[in-house]
Amino acid sequence: MGEGRPSAEAGLFALEAVVVRQPQRSRWRRYAGPALAVSTVEGTLLAHVTHTDDTHSLLAKASGECLVRIERFRSAKFVFTDDTGREVGTARAGKFIKTWQLSLQTEQGRRLLLTRRGHLSTEWQLTETDPHRSPAPEVLGRVTASTHDTWIGLQQYVVETAPGLDASERRTVIASVVCLHQLRRPPGGSSG
Repeated sequence: MGEGRPSAEAGLFALEAVVVRQPQRSRWRRYAGPALAVSTVEGTLLAHVTHTDDTHSLLAKASGECLVRIERFRSAKFVFTDDTGREVGTARAGKFIKTWQLSLQTEQGRRLLLTRRGHLSTEWQLTETDPHRSPAPEVLGRVTASTHDTWIGLQQYVVETAPGLDASERRTVIASVVCLHQLRRPPGGSSG
């Protein structure tokens, strides 16, 4: 899995590795900035996520240009659209343990699974088939969650993808990490 270095015209979704994290904030004042920031592994800000309400989120470039709109339906179905309103992917969580596995569908119809490695694990694997069944599938990526400010409980997710994934598939994976965060820390929560 690559180093995540940007090229001049490649853009966010061409990178093999990015970090999605809750921005640093004051412990004492109400925070009014973006819900999440997307950066290179070196820390260069590329995009941010804002929640317009409990069911709508916007992933936008640091300049403000829309990259992906995320709409949440029912408790755990998400639809991703581009700035023209065209559907470019989906994510759906299970009924009982919503953060165990997300079923993704890319713009081209490719089905992927983002599955937690174990009940207490902070890592999810990206595969085409269930990694808990035999034979073990090829791992196309991984998402590793951690806390980067233990006082407030701010979360970060390192997203690594295989070189074989294209930009539209990476767009679906990055949008699904926003969904995973929303399932783990709903908008409007004390650390969200």
